[in-house]
Amino acid sequence: MSSLAVPQAEPVTGSTPGTAQDRPPLRRRIALVPTITLLLGALYCLLPVAWVVIAATKSGRELFSTFTFLPGTGFTGNIRDLNAYRDGVYWQWMGNSALYAGLGALLSTCVSALSGYALATYRFRGRETIFNVLLAGVLMPPVILAIPQYLLLAKADLTDSYLSVLLPQLLSPYGVYLARIYAAATVPADVVEAGRMDGASEWRIFTRIALPMMIPGMVTVFLFQFVAIWNNFLLPYIMLSDDEKFPITLGLFTLLEQGANTPALYTLVITGALLAVLPLVALFLVIQRFWSLDLLSGAVKS
Repeated sequence: MSSLAVPQAEPVTGSTPGTAQDRPPLRRRIALVPTITLLLGALYCLLPVAWVVIAATKSGRELFSTFTFLPGTGFTGNIRDLNAYRDGVYWQWMGNSALYAGLGALLSTCVSALSGYALATYRFRGRETIFNVLLAGVLMPPVILAIPQYLLLAKADLTDSYLSVLLPQLLSPYGVYLARIYAAATVPADVVEAGRMDGASEWRIFTRIALPMMIPGMVTVFLFQFVAIWNNFLLPYIMLSDDEKFPITLGLFTLLEQGANTPALYTLVITGALLAVLPLVALFLVIQRFWSLDLLSGAVKS
């Protein structure tokens, strides 16, 4: 008795929903959602930057008469007008911002490193209370502290001075928080104890052992503080009255106010805003390179 073998029909790819053949395309479609979301977020953030770059190339006449994203022909003229405005006061504002941000961020980073290392290494009464107070400071908006800071510095007769902008920036609760977390993660207690057993002082242990391990985190604190101080507007606005001590943010604000009566100043404001962003971009690129190299060297050493 012979039996006939009935050929089995091969399943058609994609015919049955839920099979393994359907899953990779579905997963790819789902993976596109975060990508599209990130692209939309990047477009939302970069669109104003693109507008500033293009608007800075336009003359005063082109700014209000041409298409928004059509480049103009007045960039060099805008630079000349900005240099000539009040004998180059714009560059004095840039120098003031560099002083406030550079020195303020450096001193704030030093304070954060010392404070964070102490909170992470030493055991003393009230340590957690101090740290919780610092965390509360992280959550407190700077606008709440601006008026009390002004009143305190007015009592010390320090308003309308460079110190009135520098001193309130020295203590950064967020910087201390980052420094403590980073010190606790990167500075082993055994290494600190070994330094003490070798007779090194606490200051020598901090500067020669702990601080080199904390440098990548401190670079992050410095970058955050530099950007925050560079972009700070409210504190200088309250503290300063002499426009020769203004940072770039406050100086551009005064130009913008005058532009309501003199529309030609709008091109100076836009061009000045573009130039004011360039130091931040350059600093970020330089520090990011240093940051990556330091992290790599730290991994090799470990």
